[in-house]
Amino acid sequence: MSDPYDRQRSSEGKGPARRFRPAPLLFEPRADATEVEHFFDLESIDDPRELLRRSTELALAFRAAAERATDFQAVAAAELADPRRFDALSCSEIAARADWTPDYAAKMVEYGRGLKKQQRAAD
Repeated sequence: MSDPYDRQRSSEGKGPARRFRPAPLLFEPRADATEVEHFFDLESIDDPRELLRRSTELALAFRAAAERATDFQAVAAAELADPRRFDALSCSEIAARADWTPDYAAKMVEYGRGLKKQQRAAD
């Protein structure tokens, strides 16, 4: 089953690219920082090599976190749509709760069911 997102394919064109693990955040943004332009102090890095390295780490970490959160969304959607639940929701109801279109909600439910099936097979 393919996921409903456009994930990059591996360089060989076979299957999805490997998932990136989130880079460890070496520091948190200052809580007292009120200026909008501060983002993990990237603006304070003068060396372009270091800036590229650190910003790439952050981009990969956020991408991996977003993919993982989306997988959790899909599993939740599948559970909410489970017809065995007395309070099962339709794809339209799930779409309204998640600010999705009903078509996208249906794809997420299908994707979530696939993830749950994989999880059961692994157990």
